[in-house]
Amino acid sequence: MGRVSGRSCIVTGAAQGIGRAIGEALLDEGADVCFADINGAKVAEVAAANADRAAAQGARVTHAAVDVTDRAQVRAMIDHAVGVFGKLDVKFNNAGVNKPMNFMDVTEDNWNFIMGVNGLGCMIGMQEAARQMIAQGSGGKIVNTASIASRQGFDNVAPYCASKWAVVSLTQSGARDLAKHGISVTGFAPGVVATEMWEQVDRDLMEIGAAERPGQAMEAFSSEILKGRVATPADITGTTTFLASADSDYMTGQIVMIDGGMTLV
Repeated sequence: MGRVSGRSCIVTGAAQGIGRAIGEALLDEGADVCFADINGAKVAEVAAANADRAAAQGARVTHAAVDVTDRAQVRAMIDHAVGVFGKLDVKFNNAGVNKPMNFMDVTEDNWNFIMGVNGLGCMIGMQEAARQMIAQGSGGKIVNTASIASRQGFDNVAPYCASKWAVVSLTQSGARDLAKHGISVTGFAPGVVATEMWEQVDRDLMEIGAAERPGQAMEAFSSEILKGRVATPADITGTTTFLASADSDYMTGQIVMIDGGMTLV
């Protein structure tokens, strides 16, 4: 029996990177998993690629296309997962975006785009998951993806930092409100992780003149990591599976740092 055997989970932002790794790790521990992403075609491929992994654990896998800023789509995603699995036990609000801009150049469009997905999307995801869990009457777990940027501001990604501070606040607020329903709300804060998103950030930083060559930004951040290297998605999933499991039942309202010692709080 895996640590999350029999649990029904949804992971957003699961077409690649940390989200995909979270879902695959949950499958390895026996959970039913709905991989969800705004890129419907890509997330369908991810789910299909994991069919054998799920079958090996006696678990089930499905997928959903979703814009996390659209409440109707989020509700439809949850209804789909519940229709396939019969319930919802764990919801990972992992979908996130970033688009670096120098502080003085940040526009309303940049702010609204990032805060919409990372902030509003997290809140809608929490609310709709909680409604499903409350209706079921058996509690549940909501897990939000924060960031090292939720603990300190960086000059080239101010809206992203603000959005991840919002995730921390939403986690705490949700934990206070939902405890009476037996729903825990936690989160985790990755540091520098070698994913497609960081590769794009690296390109964006070069475009705005904040880096001179490929890899420079990641190297600069990595120099501050006590563990001496950037993370891989596999470095994150031990904690995310723990947060989805019964082992974390006495935790709520907390953000777990997984940054290799980059930010000590």
